[in-house]
Amino acid sequence: MNRNIRELWKYRALVWALLCRHLSARYRGSVLGFVWSFLNPLCLIAVYSLVFRFYIRFDDVENYTLFLFTGLLPWIWFSSGLLEATSAISSGGSLITKAMFPAHVLPIVAVLTNLMHFLFAIPILLGFMLVVGVNMSPSLISLPLVIAVELVFIAGLSLLLSALNVYYRDIQHILGNVMTLLFFLCPILYPVENIPAKFRFTIYLNPLALFTRMYHEIFLEGVFPAWNLLALVASIALLTFLMGNLVFNRYREGFAELV
Repeated sequence: MNRNIRELWKYRALVWALLCRHLSARYRGSVLGFVWSFLNPLCLIAVYSLVFRFYIRFDDVENYTLFLFTGLLPWIWFSSGLLEATSAISSGGSLITKAMFPAHVLPIVAVLTNLMHFLFAIPILLGFMLVVGVNMSPSLISLPLVIAVELVFIAGLSLLLSALNVYYRDIQHILGNVMTLLFFLCPILYPVENIPAKFRFTIYLNPLALFTRMYHEIFLEGVFPAWNLLALVASIALLTFLMGNLVFNRYREGFAELV
């Protein structure tokens, strides 16, 4: 693990260059260009709000659109970042075959690129809070800590899955279906209170549900995340990062032959 962290710091200029290239390449040739970073999540939130606020009549939550906004933004970061990172090694043939290229940079750059889109969308979320009359609270101070813990978690998963996907290409196809299941298991469309009591314990088995819960606490309830909850997800994130590094280092020598 230390080796990968040291190399990420050593090649930070390369990480930054690839990050800028990914950001500029994503919307190259489109009329609105980088504005799509803001429009894409807004369009998705508008669709969900239309369906669940007016058609299905989900009236249990006050400021339902803001509730959706708060849960969907970190989910988009997680799902887009992990899906891109998983195929980053297997699709990065020309770079991976170079002897000195640090392979773990590619999945990390995919995660960071989507983190940037998440960060760009937060000011819109804060502005929407003011529009609907929800005041900002001191709990926003804890937001960078929660984002940092989630970054460690996603980075660990990305290293793990990107390495395994080189050897077992089915993973990238299975992951899309797993993402759909995870999305509906997280309290993004519905509050935790709507989960039947006998199944509510599953929230504590799902790190993504816990992250969603903490974002709701920070933005909607104006309270700091519970420290025991934060300690639990931080432990899971560190364990995932450690496991991801171990698996990545175990398989990295064979990447150049298989991509």
